[in-house]
Amino acid sequence: MPQGKPERVPDDGLTTRQRRNRPLLIVHTGPGKGKSTAAFGMALRAWNQGWPIGVFQFVKSAKWRIGEERALRVLGDSAEGGPVTWHKMGEGWSWIQRPGSEDDHAADAREGWEQIKRDLAAEAYRFYVLDEFTYPLKWGWLDLDEVVETLAGRTGHQHVVITGREAPEKLLSAADLVTEMGKVKHPMDAGQKGQKGIEW
Repeated sequence: MPQGKPERVPDDGLTTRQRRNRPLLIVHTGPGKGKSTAAFGMALRAWNQGWPIGVFQFVKSAKWRIGEERALRVLGDSAEGGPVTWHKMGEGWSWIQRPGSEDDHAADAREGWEQIKRDLAAEAYRFYVLDEFTYPLKWGWLDLDEVVETLAGRTGHQHVVITGREAPEKLLSAADLVTEMGKVKHPMDAGQKGQKGIEW
């Protein structure tokens, strides 16, 4: 895409403006750091456009204090850009699953997905962040075919960005934009744990 121009223009009967303004399904996946950070950067752009934003975090506990959440909540309440609504499901189980708690987390994930379906049907938001959404798909807690069909058939002008490792191939095939974050080097390789201002 030299100078922001597509290499080929499809013969789909759409005008340049219609093609440019189509809603996108976006996936940020891969083993590297920065998937959620990139999605929240896009949410900042959506906020600046005045779009209503819905954030659904699937593996971050309501007890965790996430920097992006505080920043976007303050911005959403400022009445200068778009409103921001934040939903958290689960108890922080992306990499740590307590034995015997899987059923509860699966139920939380299903409840979260049902809320997303209701919001998509009502066109509640213009921009959705489904953070760490690949995990309930990977673990079989949600029906992948139903998820892909629902996202592909959403009405109106609703952008959706999904984050998480090991995104299933069917989701990648349905997406309009896929970015894979690769890891070259990470402080954890040298035994250093996450720190304030960098990970949260």
